[in-house]
Amino acid sequence: MKKVECIIKPFKLDEVKEVLSDLGINGMTVSEVRGFGRQKGHAELYRGAEYQIDFIPKIKIELVIPAARVAEVVDAIRQEAATGTIGDGKIFVYEVEQAVRIRTGETGPEAL
Repeated sequence: MKKVECIIKPFKLDEVKEVLSDLGINGMTVSEVRGFGRQKGHAELYRGAEYQIDFIPKIKIELVIPAARVAEVVDAIRQEAATGTIGDGKIFVYEVEQAVRIRTGETGPEAL
């Protein structure tokens, strides 16, 4: 099993969720996060004063999937989340040793 974690622009969430749903991925965790990388942030005006916003709002999606599906899922996320501009985000893939469904006690891929 693999954990796929991606950081994307907030307005791309619905499109990414839809493409994952089309692939049969029906479970994910979504968090509102803030961060910066090469995008660095931006300046804003507030009551006539300019100030720097360092942390940009982003969305983090986490899902655990069978290892055999990683390539298709990562490719689908990359295609849907891409805008071609700086700050499109990142995708990370991690090894998952174990998964347990609390309600039934199922373990491994059956718990997904």
